[in-house]
Amino acid sequence: MRKIVLTLLAASASATFAQISQNAPASNDLEMMTWPELKAAIAKGKTTALVYNGGTETRGPQNVNGGHTLMAHATVLAIAAKLGNAIAAPVLPYSVNNARADLPGTIGITGPLFAAMNEQIAEQLIINGFKNVVLMGDHGGGQKELEEVAHKLDAKYSAKGIHVVFCGDVYAKRQADFDTYLEAHHLPLSTHAGIPDTSEMLYLGGDKGWVRKDLIATAVGDPVPKPGEPRDPNAQRVNNGITGDARPSTPELGKMTFDMKVDYAVAQIRQLLGAK
Repeated sequence: MRKIVLTLLAASASATFAQISQNAPASNDLEMMTWPELKAAIAKGKTTALVYNGGTETRGPQNVNGGHTLMAHATVLAIAAKLGNAIAAPVLPYSVNNARADLPGTIGITGPLFAAMNEQIAEQLIINGFKNVVLMGDHGGGQKELEEVAHKLDAKYSAKGIHVVFCGDVYAKRQADFDTYLEAHHLPLSTHAGIPDTSEMLYLGGDKGWVRKDLIATAVGDPVPKPGEPRDPNAQRVNNGITGDARPSTPELGKMTFDMKVDYAVAQIRQLLGAK
């Protein structure tokens, strides 16, 4: 009798999985999927996992401290949707950084710890059944570590037809090209919590409390030197968590930089994985 019951349960589980495989929702967010939905999605060809790192840090008086994580989550879901064969892993809310008592809000981790976490996350995703893992980051600190982890793991798994790659264009190329746009339109450059960050947060979460809109008019911080020039040691520090000038920020500029991140990431990921 026990054998018959177990056989029926196994058949029922198989039937349930088969049904889910046919009717699974079009989700690309691993956190919001059940395990049968995820298994069905992988079986249907969503075999690329996107690991997008966020961060918790001081972002000026006008932006919430979780900005990197909030932007990263929206970005990685958009990238996954545009790729069509990818699923977004949970966003890591910590980056290579250091806390400061005078500007509270940053929770940083060391480079080696950041690398180790991403390495284990990637390998866990491989165990789950993904054939490709893409490492990305919304914060400048950690880009080098992500690239090194990708090279290490790709060398380890490529013989098995599994690949781990680093997508750097979503951060570096987008940042450089957006700076070119700002310069061409006589808008101030920023390296932190300035126009790019504040505008993107206005676009993605301006109605969700991500930005204190009443403070944008005064959101100017430490000056940013021109490209290739050293910082002026005599320049007066503002020390408010902004490096640059966020006052000209707009949702329209935010949409532009967000779209660049998504488009650049999709193009590079297709190039990297298409060559494998």
